[in-house]
Amino acid sequence: MSEAEATVDGAEPEGGADLAGQVARVAAPLREQVLDLLRREIVEMRLRPGQRLVERELIQRIGVSRTTIREALRELAAEGLVTTIPQKGAIVAVPSWREAEEVYEVRALLEGAAAREFAERATDAQVAALRGALVLVEQSENDSEALLNAKDAFYRVLFEGAGNTTIRQIIESLQARVAVLRASSLRAPNRPKQSVVEIRAIVEAIERRDGEAAADAASYHVRQASHTLFTQIGGEAAPAAEHLDA
Repeated sequence: MSEAEATVDGAEPEGGADLAGQVARVAAPLREQVLDLLRREIVEMRLRPGQRLVERELIQRIGVSRTTIREALRELAAEGLVTTIPQKGAIVAVPSWREAEEVYEVRALLEGAAAREFAERATDAQVAALRGALVLVEQSENDSEALLNAKDAFYRVLFEGAGNTTIRQIIESLQARVAVLRASSLRAPNRPKQSVVEIRAIVEAIERRDGEAAADAASYHVRQASHTLFTQIGGEAAPAAEHLDA
């Protein structure tokens, strides 16, 4: 969503993008369009943690009512992406160190379980689709934005093949926060290359139909991302820090 950018504290976004034009071109219900636009801005780090979301500016830029903006902000708050501060209004949420640790640990457990169930339940066609998704990940190694998109596609195939609705629903509820944290970790030197190696290990274990190895590889991948994130943003200072900077 490179064209869509809400203003912060009255500043014009990069490129002077027109959100109203994007909303007009989408057939989904208006509130869902606005919600998706703002969610993507946050997930893709175009609206950064701590930045204000000024209602009147969003109204002008997107061309919708105050009610629609407020409904979208309430939904983003429910997803943990927006925080409302008295006397200041809505800001992009700043994840705490504890929250980041919790999100990664939940991811490690759930994605490990999903990989195990995929290895044990998926059809040969689904395994082949996962290998195809891996190829896209490998091809995107040198482009961080493309790599994020390729990983999203990879996990869609993984969760579909695992066939566990509960795991999928929980992961989806965390997806936006996961994406913000993952984007931060992938900015670290050499992390994209190592991430590809780790995802390849998941696929190779699945192709062997080794559920335990697949689970271990998937959990390891998440925990390595967690380690990289805290190193990238000053992990040694984590116990004393109240919030993440990225």
